[in-house]
Amino acid sequence: MRRWFTTAALLLAAAAGLAQANEVVVYSARNEQLIKPLFDAYTRKSGVTVKFITDNEGALLARLKAEGDKTPADVLMTVDAGNLWLAATEGVLRPTPSPALRAAIPAHLRDPQDLWFGLSVRARTLVYNTRRVKPQDLSTYEDLADPKWKGRLCLRTSKKVYNQSLVATLIKAHGEERTEAIVRGWVANLAAPPFADDTKAMEAVAAGQCDVTIVNTYYFGRLLAKQPELPLALFWPNQAPGLAYEGVHVNVSGAGVTRHAPHPQEAQRLIEWLASPEAQNLYADQNLEYPANPAVRPAPAVAAWGTFKPNTINVAEAGRLQARAVMLMDRTGYK
Repeated sequence: MRRWFTTAALLLAAAAGLAQANEVVVYSARNEQLIKPLFDAYTRKSGVTVKFITDNEGALLARLKAEGDKTPADVLMTVDAGNLWLAATEGVLRPTPSPALRAAIPAHLRDPQDLWFGLSVRARTLVYNTRRVKPQDLSTYEDLADPKWKGRLCLRTSKKVYNQSLVATLIKAHGEERTEAIVRGWVANLAAPPFADDTKAMEAVAAGQCDVTIVNTYYFGRLLAKQPELPLALFWPNQAPGLAYEGVHVNVSGAGVTRHAPHPQEAQRLIEWLASPEAQNLYADQNLEYPANPAVRPAPAVAAWGTFKPNTINVAEAGRLQARAVMLMDRTGYK
C-alpha cells in the first residue's frame, strides 16, 4: 500500500510538472501593446501560454534579484544592450548555448557568453531639415562637433540610455580622450538645451530652431506618419570605409533566460521562436524597428528609408563602457 501511495505521488508530481511546462513567464520592459501580439501568436503555434509582467528595466532587475531562486520569471525581455549587459553582470541570466540562436542572430548583436540575444535592431542616426541642410553637408557623428555646426545642433538629453550607448561605443572606437573632444564639440554646437526625447528634438529641427539631430529611426517613422509634411529626412552617417567608427550606431531590444527560470527549456524555445523568420517581422514591425535576423527583410515602411552599413562593435560594449560614457558626458557639460 505504501508503495502504491509513493507511485501515485510521483505520478501526480510529474503531471503537475507537465502542466507547468505548458506556460512560460516573461518579465518585460517592452510595452504590452508591442509584445502581446507576439505572445498570442506563440501560444497559437505551440500551445504554451505566455504570462508576462511589464515594468521599467530597473524595477524588473531589482525584482529578479530580490526573488532569487523563488522567481517565477523564465525570460527577461528589455531594450538597449546596456540594460541587457547590466542584467548579465548582476547575475540574473543564465547561458543559453543555442545553435538556433547563434545561427539567427549575428555575433555583434548578442552576448559573447550567450546570456542574452538581440531580437530587434534600432538604428540611431541623423535627421536633418531638408530646407536648411543638403545631404552632402553631412558625413559622420564626429563631424557634428565641427564649428560649422555651431548653433545648428539639437540633442536628446544625456540622461537617456540611447545616447549613453552611442557615446560608449565611440569610446570603444576612439578612446576616451578623442571621444571627450567630440562630445565637447557637440555641446559647443547646441542651439538649445538638450530635449527630453527624440520627438521634441526632431520638432525643433522641423521648426528651424536647429538643423540636425541624432535619433532612433522609429521615432522618425512615428512622427512622419502623423505629420508627413514636415521637412525632415534621415541621413546614414559613417558609411565611408576605413573610418575608426564605421557604420551607423545600432542597438537592440532583446531577451535572455533568467538564472533561476522554472522552465528554462520552454524559455529557450520561446526566444528561439522570437528569433525565427516567422516571428521576426512581427517583433520588429510593431515598433518600426529592424529584424535582428539578417535573413528577414524589414517592414516596407522601414525599408523605404534605404539601406545602410551598421557599426559592428559588439553591442555589449555599450553596457561595459556605459559608466565611463556617463562620466564623460557629465565632464563635458552635456546635460
